Amino acid sequence: MKIGIPKEIKPDENRISLVPAGAAALVSAGHTVLVEKDAGLGSGFTDAQYLAAGAQIAKDADAVWAAADLIVKVKEPIEPEWNRIKPGQIIFTYFHFAANESVTRAHLSSGAVCIAYETVELPTGELPLLTPMSEVAGRMAVQEGAKYLESLYGGRGILLGGVPGVAPAKVVIIGAGVVGVNAAKIAAGMGAHVVMLDTSLERLRYLSNLVPANVQLIFSSRHNLLEQITGADLVIGAVLVHGAAAPRLVRREDLARLSSGAVIVDVDIDQGGCVETMHPTTHENPTFIVDGIVHYGVANMPGSVPLTSTLALTNATLPYVLQLANKGYRQALGESPPLLKGLNIIGGKITHKKVAEAFGLEHYAAESLIG
Repeated sequence: MKIGIPKEIKPDENRISLVPAGAAALVSAGHTVLVEKDAGLGSGFTDAQYLAAGAQIAKDADAVWAAADLIVKVKEPIEPEWNRIKPGQIIFTYFHFAANESVTRAHLSSGAVCIAYETVELPTGELPLLTPMSEVAGRMAVQEGAKYLESLYGGRGILLGGVPGVAPAKVVIIGAGVVGVNAAKIAAGMGAHVVMLDTSLERLRYLSNLVPANVQLIFSSRHNLLEQITGADLVIGAVLVHGAAAPRLVRREDLARLSSGAVIVDVDIDQGGCVETMHPTTHENPTFIVDGIVHYGVANMPGSVPLTSTLALTNATLPYVLQLANKGYRQALGESPPLLKGLNIIGGKITHKKVAEAFGLEHYAAESLIG
């Protein structure tokens, strides 16, 4: 199979979807790997390293898309890439369809086979291809929040961990999944007072044996959410509904409860965000202020640490890329229930129920379309 690795073109996206070692593994399995010229430079990988791994270097994106049976990316194809997609072409990447109708409709029209990293799901409920980037984003959320709490950036001028004789910042994390736990780990390690909310009592009980003493675990209800964000210095949105848009949990009127100059980092922004006043931002212009509250809504947070992120992502994705390449998508999807859950669109039909529901479109059973 011919596997194409185009350069990512979303703003400030420096990751690449395959490292040279991954290219070597695919070439050893008998496949052709075509990497766009200079696609790996943002992550520290040169064309010479890909050539040494047995990959071929394509002069531009058009050449990659035209030749490839399977396109492996980091982020969803955006408008300049849509006319490059071929009917029947397999695209394996983060899509987050439920948060973006125009992207969904473009891929429906393309006739492509769209397999989303974020909905590949193990029998345990774990999302193995979302987990590594959630780990990065959760840790970065605290790092970025701490920075934008500085008065230089419009924050209230508070040090996250405080100092002896001065109280630390209050950090409220909405959601106790992978993002939330990684955010709590970093915030607690910096000495902040951390509150983590979640609707799963089972999850909270499990975490109670793991988190340090400066992390409170609170059941998430509207009443408890409002109580906990009152006086908060940093709020981190870490809510995930598998394959669906994030629920809007923090409303505009709720901002008045936060400390003036507080920061909100909404990691859910890829899925539409859990904060009513949030909209996607970029690494170049990461923040804006609403009602005195600094909002950070960068939709590709791990893109600013591309070497770490690329290595973490490809560690997770390569086994699935090999399955698709070695077996073809029909056999691979038929034999792998986790990979089948990753199928969102095929031949102009939506196979993920949450995506279909988001836009009032018809849903088709994936099994009926791959036989």
